[in-house]
Amino acid sequence: MRIGVTGHPGVGKSTLVLRVIAAVPLRCGGMVTQEIRKVGRRVGFAVRDVATGKEGILAHIHLGDGPAFGRYRLSLRDLEEVGAEAIERAIAEAELVVVDEVGPMELHSPRFVAAVERALAEAPNLLVTVHRSSNHPLAYKIRRGMDRYVRLTQSNREETTAEVIRAFLERAASPSR
Repeated sequence: MRIGVTGHPGVGKSTLVLRVIAAVPLRCGGMVTQEIRKVGRRVGFAVRDVATGKEGILAHIHLGDGPAFGRYRLSLRDLEEVGAEAIERAIAEAELVVVDEVGPMELHSPRFVAAVERALAEAPNLLVTVHRSSNHPLAYKIRRGMDRYVRLTQSNREETTAEVIRAFLERAASPSR
């Protein structure tokens, strides 16, 4: 089962991924991103390896170098050594590969792009979130190459999350998973 999820920032794509990981009895691997907040303000994004818990900085307002994305600077090193490496390992070891998210910052890394391309080609179970307006060829490939591709909104997020969990639970219960 291969499911892609898109939606506006803050709608709950990462929360959906975390809820799926917690709910399904599949060995999960890959990467998730989370906001870094200080005094109620978002100052950056962390990247975390689902299987090992290893964490790094994806982007932050106080990074001195790295590609700029608005007010943030990207840490290519952490993206590749935590995020891309987690995806690469998950392809070999996990029953469900998760990638949160395929967005403008992540697409700046050739290693990340290659890892996601490989996951698309090799992972039998894949859950990937995609930036809603990306024009990158990988984003198009994800939009067209999944078993299901859903647009998450505030009004459908509970129902959609439950449907995605059900789909992976059914997959986990099938003998050919």
